[in-house]
Amino acid sequence: MQTLAEGLRLPTNGLDYAILAIYFVVVLGIGFMARASVRTSLDFFLSGRSLPAWVTGLAFVAANLGATEILGMAATGAQYGVAVVHWYWIGAIPAMVFLGLVMMPFYYRSKVRSVPEFLLQRFDRSAHLLSSVLFAFAAILIAGVNLYALSIVVEALLGWPQWVAIVVAGLFVLVYITIGGLSSAIYNEVLQFFVILAALIPITVLGLKRVGGWDAMSESLSKQHGGDFMTAWGGTGIGDANPLGANWLTIILGLGFVLSFGYWTTNFAEVQRALSAKNLSAAKRTPLIAAFPKIFIVFAVMIPGLVAAVIVPQIGTPDSDLTYNDAIPLLMQELLPNGVLGIAVTGLLAAFMAGMAANVSSFNTVFTTDIWQRYVVKDKPDTYYLKFGRLITAIGVLASIGTAFIAASFSNIMSYLQTLFSFFNVPMFVVFIIGMFWKRASMKSGVWGLVAGTAAAMVNYFWIYKGGVIDIPSDQGANFVSAIVGFVAGAVVMVVVTLFTAPKPEAELAGLVYGTESPSSDEALEEADRAWYRKPALLGWGAIVLAALCYVPYSF
Repeated sequence: MQTLAEGLRLPTNGLDYAILAIYFVVVLGIGFMARASVRTSLDFFLSGRSLPAWVTGLAFVAANLGATEILGMAATGAQYGVAVVHWYWIGAIPAMVFLGLVMMPFYYRSKVRSVPEFLLQRFDRSAHLLSSVLFAFAAILIAGVNLYALSIVVEALLGWPQWVAIVVAGLFVLVYITIGGLSSAIYNEVLQFFVILAALIPITVLGLKRVGGWDAMSESLSKQHGGDFMTAWGGTGIGDANPLGANWLTIILGLGFVLSFGYWTTNFAEVQRALSAKNLSAAKRTPLIAAFPKIFIVFAVMIPGLVAAVIVPQIGTPDSDLTYNDAIPLLMQELLPNGVLGIAVTGLLAAFMAGMAANVSSFNTVFTTDIWQRYVVKDKPDTYYLKFGRLITAIGVLASIGTAFIAASFSNIMSYLQTLFSFFNVPMFVVFIIGMFWKRASMKSGVWGLVAGTAAAMVNYFWIYKGGVIDIPSDQGANFVSAIVGFVAGAVVMVVVTLFTAPKPEAELAGLVYGTESPSSDEALEEADRAWYRKPALLGWGAIVLAALCYVPYSF
């Protein structure tokens, strides 16, 4: 099992614990306040589709601010350098804009309660059931990553045994989601967004000061790792060596298109936040609003990773007891005074709880509405499914505790998460994108595309990469290749199956395929949504241009 180094124990005192206790009280208070709004299963699973865009937008980005963002991206910065910006400016922003401008109208107008339910309408029951099972399984695995990361951090930093950290964190997530449903999770995610920033900004600023500023840090790391370590695209020519172990083609296609679009457009833990918006305009703006903080969050996780690589040049090597995941805790120990330390610890806990809550809340929705209600216990009163949703939430938290230890074999949890995304999200994305833009795609092509894409990605990773059939320099490079292989295999199989099976009647595709009219496409805009600064196209293209401009200083 990977754990944080013993020497990272923090000198916390009563002030730090008081800040932590206040946070937990507020979290539970929000859960109890949200309970009053939960009267139906739609309230529990989708907040009654009643939330404003700024709330769902902040929740959208906070749901992604879990173990991936905090420990995982800082670890990626320490291991691969400035190349970590690719996960944001090409690996997130274009896909978030595509979700808002292109895909949310399909999701929201179809009135689906989950991403798999959209596949039921577009394809058939087999595609729906398989996607539901795959998603539920992946959600529990990813929730386990956040819980595992939280437990090792709390054990090393505060001295709590791992099992205590797991039980305490799991219990709090269970209580506030079970009580208040998705509304509780979302409003807590808005709070967690600001708490996380309050934790990361001091670490970033003090870390840069510790190493003498950006220029001094760049000079030191360039001497250690070569000049390409501090550039985004340096050494990414095909056949060239670079810290990331990937070339420009696999970065653009594997990360920028397949993995990114697969995650942001089909991951229900994110899409669920947009589906809870009060109208179509708010739903479209949810990922677009989230895109702007997403552009800049990279600095608050990349810079601590780079600083840690300067302070401990051997980090992540066999010569050190520090793994790449130790970057953030190392700086917390080295830089933060009491009080600020309490805020940082609270921010870490908030990040892991946000990531876990996002996946648990999406898991309970998919399992209840797409599996249990659809195939196991049908036609019960709505109160039955509301109670079952609360029960399956508890089961999901317990299952997450079990899957937490699967992440233990990865010294960089970002690699583990990207592996999961290539297995589960990429195949679902190829089925969505072909089904959404090709009327002829047959009903049976959906399930076979999912099977082929998932199998091909797994074969590439476990047999071709791990088996040494082809030499790929790094786990991340292998994930990019697995994503491309899974996408191509799923697409080819969908085309072949379509040629030999019947298409869905065109009358049943209204609002599900690009170019067809939805029965509810005439939704009128609210007067406030007509303001120029709320126009989705302006927000979307503004985010794309801003992300492209951010690349300029790191490309030469």
